[in-house]
Amino acid sequence: MQCQWKDKVLTVTPSDFDKLALDLFHFQYQNNPIYRQYADVLNIDPRSVNSIGKIPFLPIRFFKSHKVVTTDFEPSIVFESSGTTGSVPSRHFVMDTTIYKESFTKGFERFYGAVNDWCILGLLPSYLERENSSLVFMVNNLIKLSSHNKSGFYLDEFDELLSLLISLEKQEQKTLLIGVTFALLDFAAFYVKQQAPALKHTVIMETGGMKGRKKDMIRPAVHDVLQQAFCVPAIHSEYGMTELLSQAYSKGSGVFNCPPWMKVLIRDEQSPFEIKLPRSVTVAEAGAINIIDLANIYSCSFIATDDSGQLYSDGSFQVSGRIDNSDIRGCSLMIA
Repeated sequence: MQCQWKDKVLTVTPSDFDKLALDLFHFQYQNNPIYRQYADVLNIDPRSVNSIGKIPFLPIRFFKSHKVVTTDFEPSIVFESSGTTGSVPSRHFVMDTTIYKESFTKGFERFYGAVNDWCILGLLPSYLERENSSLVFMVNNLIKLSSHNKSGFYLDEFDELLSLLISLEKQEQKTLLIGVTFALLDFAAFYVKQQAPALKHTVIMETGGMKGRKKDMIRPAVHDVLQQAFCVPAIHSEYGMTELLSQAYSKGSGVFNCPPWMKVLIRDEQSPFEIKLPRSVTVAEAGAINIIDLANIYSCSFIATDDSGQLYSDGSFQVSGRIDNSDIRGCSLMIA
């Protein structure tokens, strides 16, 4: 059954997405005690769920307060969010890491081509201190798949990183520098001071992540700073989180696209069970972000995040910030 689900999820077509999502909803309702209890608290009859707009989305904070698992299993790994000092981290119990590996590898290659064409450099200093970071796990595996002898992680060795980037540029080597926001900003300041050349063969990708290390900046402001420092045409972004086994990518302007097994929906912030559909290709629908991640086979595929954003009719979306912490109805009844 495990292979059957994985094969279906990672080869799903747009025409089959809704049916597979509904099948997975029924599977998780039957086999995930927390998700079933949440749906029952909302008085949802699973037999009435016949479209993805009727699927209940589990508030993401449940990953902090409960063990969100579908079926009973011994996890291969438990991913934990970084959080802030004193806060409760989210925990994602992963049954099989091969599902995650295939999801992020196929997702990356869908947007950027073969991994082994790239030299991949990770600038994730604080995350490297945690063995259970899903981001470090992903980047580490992409580094291995790249097969480039200079791929690797960097902490604060900015001189070494600068020399390497210049060398790779001379070789016209496709290079990905992926980093958390505060580390990229620190390196950008160093890069400018060294009067380093423009990067023509390097993609700069930020993954978010300030965590109190710097004054909060909105994404467009961060991108402006990085774009000017590295003299690149655009700053790319990765949208992922501990609670997901899939990622969306932006190649510029903060507009993200999902792989075929992931979909973003928008809910009304005032009426959180109302799904809002975009009305045209040019006018986005704004609200709070719900995510269907079919790769979350053995946790929960239907998550109501704490992010707000805008969704376009082609499925692309933007993230504008965080919503307030008011409970979604049913959530407060189960937090214990």
